[in-house]
Amino acid sequence: MPGAAAVIRADEHVVFVGMMGVGKTTIARVVADRLGRRVFDSDAVIESRYGRTVREIFAADGEAAFRALETEVLLEALASTEPLVIAGAGGVVLSETNREALKSSGAKVVWLCADPATLVDRVKGGGHRPLLDDDPAGTLQRMFRDREALYREVADAIVLVDNRSVSDVVEAVLR
Repeated sequence: MPGAAAVIRADEHVVFVGMMGVGKTTIARVVADRLGRRVFDSDAVIESRYGRTVREIFAADGEAAFRALETEVLLEALASTEPLVIAGAGGVVLSETNREALKSSGAKVVWLCADPATLVDRVKGGGHRPLLDDDPAGTLQRMFRDREALYREVADAIVLVDNRSVSDVVEAVLR
């Protein structure tokens, strides 16, 4: 398709937001490869920088401390002069500071959206997601209900991922 990446300017970041398990990291990697850019994965940066997993940070310091780190790395990525493909943490939209930064950054923000029922199957056995320990299906339903308007608020584009291959999602993003 001619000009498939034309929607994404050469000088702007691409930021993926969405629920845990929706495929932000996977899609970000493929899109970055297609655009010849570096991936900035919020969770991976936090884990690398602080030498602990997300689960360990939650357990030792609590959710508020993790959210502060999430904001720190998001703002760092958005401030980069190098155009990046950013895989935002699932809860990045919970902070008004983050939402304002996403909207004012000039980045192209893509909400990867899936039905919470789809996500339950994807996150099974994912021990690195402490918020899903007790009731994955109920928690994902509640999170979606609580976050849907926030994702819409920051999104320049919404790409549905249910029953779509990675390549189908990537093509939709690049369109």
